[in-house]
Amino acid sequence: MKATALFIPIFFFSSTLFSQNTYSKATLEKIKEVENNITGNVILNNEKTRTIEEQMKLYNVKGMSIAVIKDHKIAWAKAYGWADEAEKRPMTTETLFEPGSISKSLNAVGILKLAQDKKVDLYTDVNQYLTSWKFPYDSVSKGKKITLAEILSHNAGLTVHGFPGHNRNSDIPTVIQVLDGKSPAVTPAVRSEFEPGLKFQYSGGGTTISQLLLTDITGKAYDQWMYENVLKPIGMTHSSYAFPNSKSDLSKYSSAYYPDGSPVLNKFRLYPEQAAAGLWMTPSDLCQYIIDMQLAYKGGKSKVLNPEMVKLHLSPYNGGPAAMGTFIMDLDGATYFEHGAGNDGFCGQFYASLDEGYGVVIFLNTEEGSLLYDVISSVAKAYNWKNFYHEPQKKDLGNGPVVVPDPILEKYKGIYLFDEGQWASVEEKNGEISFYTDGRSAKMYFTSTTRFINREFQAVKEFFTNEKGNVIGYTRTVEAKEFPSAVKILNPDTLHLAVYEFANIGWHLMEIKQYNESIAYFKRAIELYPEDLNSKLNLAHVYLFKNDFKSAIAIYKAHAGQLIRPEFTWEDGLKSDYMYFKEHSYNVKDFDQVFLELKIEKPKGY
Repeated sequence: MKATALFIPIFFFSSTLFSQNTYSKATLEKIKEVENNITGNVILNNEKTRTIEEQMKLYNVKGMSIAVIKDHKIAWAKAYGWADEAEKRPMTTETLFEPGSISKSLNAVGILKLAQDKKVDLYTDVNQYLTSWKFPYDSVSKGKKITLAEILSHNAGLTVHGFPGHNRNSDIPTVIQVLDGKSPAVTPAVRSEFEPGLKFQYSGGGTTISQLLLTDITGKAYDQWMYENVLKPIGMTHSSYAFPNSKSDLSKYSSAYYPDGSPVLNKFRLYPEQAAAGLWMTPSDLCQYIIDMQLAYKGGKSKVLNPEMVKLHLSPYNGGPAAMGTFIMDLDGATYFEHGAGNDGFCGQFYASLDEGYGVVIFLNTEEGSLLYDVISSVAKAYNWKNFYHEPQKKDLGNGPVVVPDPILEKYKGIYLFDEGQWASVEEKNGEISFYTDGRSAKMYFTSTTRFINREFQAVKEFFTNEKGNVIGYTRTVEAKEFPSAVKILNPDTLHLAVYEFANIGWHLMEIKQYNESIAYFKRAIELYPEDLNSKLNLAHVYLFKNDFKSAIAIYKAHAGQLIRPEFTWEDGLKSDYMYFKEHSYNVKDFDQVFLELKIEKPKGY
């Protein structure tokens, strides 16, 4: 899909939306200031600031919606681009998003209300309240019991960081199937990873336990109780945890898009883990929650929570970064509460001052979130947020960028390790050399034949060689401070990494069609971790995409019927990966023969 033609009408739609609202001259000037001063973290040479629409084009964002808070009121709200590009349906300030983990903040308000009403004790074993399912304690928890306070603040020591969602036409797991990792759930069972209360570890799995507990206690459907007792009283009347269904007006919902601009299959995905990721909302609706919390924190009356519960919701727990439902930032004495979000095809972020009456909410219908922070920085600068805005780093390209000969660029390509468990790839993308790390691909601007910078990352990097002239790594410098160098992997056969690191590198190489290199990483993983069936399944996939059906089917057949993890078979893993490949527009025709020879059915909806 080409992005260049999309932005001609975007200006029309955003200006049309603009005219539907009546704002003061001062507010209109602030809107213009925010819109026209987008920079990102890095400025190259003396380049000019960009507009929101230009930055959307740079990041391939289809649509965006924003609401800004000033003096405990919504100062303005505006939408840009497409809610659905194929339908030519413009984004509006009423379009609903499913950005993900901000759902946890409102879920926490619901649990705190149960505690306020004496229905639960935040510091009691959750199994005292769970009736339809019990958490299966084992030796990992060291005899300690998990509490709601620990779950809401991510201190319960639980597994499963987040959830991938489900095709709307597929089988949707129940909450109990999710918690036990049983098909059609695709994530592992939610269990103890270490003893509760020990430290912070983010867990959407833990949040899902609180969801089930709420329904067990109230006897009502989660979305119904949350709307009646939290969303509606706060003023989030357009928002809902309910699944859109065949009777829903889909014109109210934004469609979702992957970072490359391709649409999510069937518009968007569904999340039975409603508390963790399933809230549909608008930025303006979320502002009602933020304003309610801000006023209550300053001594006013919340529409849902009493002062004690508001304090728990907005105060760090156990010395960590999280309160019960939010994250707290202390910026040299200026305190903010916030939460980010990311689902398949959506992302979002809110920041709000605890001491002052300002804040912002932004949702995008893509999972690439760089634009969020560019626009938030512009808002913070325009409204002079205390200790929040930082000037972008300026990087001098001289007369560059320098054109590096292809033979030299070829030597730079490969996988590099840095810090603990971190890796980067120098690779070709769209005919240009590119730097990839942490899920982000960045253009490389060379200031010499060895030194390069990126817009997206602050470090200046410079390749270095050994005495034989082979590239063996790159240095990393941020504002004259040197960080440990990244080391190039020259031979995967000698590597000693965690199994998940092999999986991440191997999978990435498969996605960019470097099949031989991917095979080398998965083979090394299997050599070091011979019991890990995921590595063997991934290796079979690579062979299949490489058109080596014989090698692929031999692996698929060799492990048929085996358990990848409790309650999740080899066949479940194959189906789950097939769904991912189908969702992300892989060529999956050879899987037809795989399913035929293994005598298993394809997943419903695919």
